[in-house]
Amino acid sequence: MTLPDLTLPQMLRERARTDAQRVAIRQKDFGIWKPFTWAQYHERAAHFGQGLLQLGLGAGGHVGVIAENRIEWVLAQMGAGLVGAITVGVYPTSPTAEVAYVVGHADIEVMVCEDQEQTDKVLQALEQLPRLKKIIVMETKGLRSFAPEVRQLIATFAEVEQLGARAGQGAAIDEALARQRLDDIGLMIYTSGSTGKPKGAMISWRNMRGVVPGIVERLRLDAATTHLSYLPLCHVAEQMLTTFCPVYMGSQVNFGESIRTVQEDLREVAPSMFLGVPRIWEKLHSAITIKMQETGPLRRALYARALAACAPLAEKPRGQWSLAERLHYGLSYWTVLRALQNFIGLREARVALTGAAPIPPDVVRFFRTLGVPLIEVYGLTESTGMVTGHALDDVAVGTVGPVTEGVQYRIATTGEDMGELQIRGDMVFCGYYKNPEATAQTIVDGWLHTGDVVREERGQIRIVDRLKDIMITAGGKNLTPSEIENTMKASPYIKECIIVAEGRKFVGALVQIDYETVAKWAEARRLPFTHFRSLVETPQVRELIDLEIGQGNARLAQVSQIRRFHLLAKELDHDDGEVTATMKVRRASIYKTYAAEIEALYS
Repeated sequence: MTLPDLTLPQMLRERARTDAQRVAIRQKDFGIWKPFTWAQYHERAAHFGQGLLQLGLGAGGHVGVIAENRIEWVLAQMGAGLVGAITVGVYPTSPTAEVAYVVGHADIEVMVCEDQEQTDKVLQALEQLPRLKKIIVMETKGLRSFAPEVRQLIATFAEVEQLGARAGQGAAIDEALARQRLDDIGLMIYTSGSTGKPKGAMISWRNMRGVVPGIVERLRLDAATTHLSYLPLCHVAEQMLTTFCPVYMGSQVNFGESIRTVQEDLREVAPSMFLGVPRIWEKLHSAITIKMQETGPLRRALYARALAACAPLAEKPRGQWSLAERLHYGLSYWTVLRALQNFIGLREARVALTGAAPIPPDVVRFFRTLGVPLIEVYGLTESTGMVTGHALDDVAVGTVGPVTEGVQYRIATTGEDMGELQIRGDMVFCGYYKNPEATAQTIVDGWLHTGDVVREERGQIRIVDRLKDIMITAGGKNLTPSEIENTMKASPYIKECIIVAEGRKFVGALVQIDYETVAKWAEARRLPFTHFRSLVETPQVRELIDLEIGQGNARLAQVSQIRRFHLLAKELDHDDGEVTATMKVRRASIYKTYAAEIEALYS
C-alpha cells in the first residue's frame, strides 16, 4: 500500500479538501451522537492551533494533554501539529506525582486539561514546572473557585478556539505546513514505566506514516471502517486507530460519553473494528460467566452445547468449514451466540484486536468460539504501534502472527530456538527524549531491540516473555512467568497472578481474585462477606482458587506448576505504585511490598 508523502497534519488538510462533508468524528454528549465532518475537524483544529500561537507557543513547542478520549483531545493534538508543535499525552488516571514528572520532564509549555480534577493535579505541582506558561481547560465547571492569580494562568478550550478564529485566514498554518517534514517529531508517548521512570518516546510523522500500511493491510481497513475510541490516547495502541489510520484512510472515529459507558456505547455504535487490551477481554469473559451463572438451567445447557459445537471452529477459516459445521454454527448463532454478540456490542465487528500485553489463549479461543473475529497483535511504543498480527483467515491462537507490511525483522538467538525480536523500518521511533543512553541501547545500527524473547513457528511469531522477566530457579531451570500467569488468568475467578521463582526451589505466586466474579459465586452459595478482604479470607474462596490453580497446573510442565500461593487481601493499585497507568504489574514494587508474604511461601 502506498501513502502520500504527507505528514499527519498535512493529510488532515488534504482530507478536509477531498472529503469535506463526510463524517470524520462522532461525539456523544448527554446521550446524543453529534457528527463532525472532515472540514469541521480541520477547521476547529486550525483555530485551536492558531490560538496556541496567539498564546505565545513557538514552533517545536510542547503541548500536553490530560483527559479521557473526546474530540477536544484530537483537536488539541492536530491543532498543535498544524502549527509545528509536539503533543505529549498524560494518563488521566495518573496521580499528581506522575503528572508532575511527565509534564516537567517533557518540558511542556501549554497543558490542556479536561476538568477541574486534572487541572488541580497540575496546579499542585506548579512549583516543579518552571516552563509551563498556560493551562487550557475543556470543561469550565469549578473554574470560578480558583484564586485570581491562578485564574490568570488558565484559559478555556473555547476561548483558545475563538482566539484562533479571530487571528485570520490561517496563513501561519500554511507556512508551518510548508516547512513541515516527515522527519519532524510530532508526538511524544511516555512508556508505562513498569521497571522505572517513564521514558518519552519521540515519534516522527514518518514513523506514523510508516506503520499505517501494515495495519491497514493486515486488518483490512478502509474508509468505511468505524471505531469506538476509549483506551487512553496517550497510549500508542489507541493513537494508531484514532488518529494515524483514520486520517490517512478517511475512516470514522466515535467518542463515547466516558470510559464508564463503553459497554453501552459499543452497543449503540456497533463498530466494524474494536481494540481491547487483555483486561477488557478478561472482564467481558467474566461478565458472560456471571450472566450464565445467574440464568436458568435450560439457557445454561444451550450455552454449553453451543460452545462445545463451535469450539473446533475457533481457529478454522470460515472458507474451510464443512456443511455440517456451517449448520452447527448457524443453529448456535440464532439460539445463543447472536444474543451474546449483541450483549458485548460486537455483532458487526469485522475484526477485533487484543494487544499491549499477554492474553490467556483460552480467552482468545472463547471469543472466537462466540463468533467474534478476535486476533492477537503485537507492537510497542517504540515501534509506533502494531508490527505483527494474525491475518483474518490464518489465526494460530497463542501467537501474534507474522510481521506486517514494511517491517524487517530478525531473531537474535539466545538458545533453545528462541531469541530477542529485533525490527527495522520507517515505524521505528526516533529515540527517548533527553535520554541518549537508553536510546543507544534500544536502537543499534537501525535495529530496534524490542526486549521480547520470541520463537518463530511456521511463519508466526510467538512471544515467550520479556527478556528481563525470564526467571531461573534454584535448580537452574529457565521459566517464563507470563506463560504461567496467563494460564492462571484464563480462570474468570483470577484477575492477577504474579509469579515468584527467581532463585527459588519451586514456583510460588501472589494471586488477586476477580472481586466481581468471586462475589457472585459466593452470593450464589450464600457465603457471608462484607468487603474484598473478608471475601478473600473466606475458606471456600481459598478452596475455589486452589481448584482453579490445580486446573491451570494440569496444563503446565511440572517445573512450571505453582506449588504454593498467597491470596492478596486488596486489589493492586496504581496509586500505590503496584501497577502502571496501563495496569501492567510492577514486579519489583510488588516483590518489595509483599516480601514477608513471599518468604512465608517458602518457610
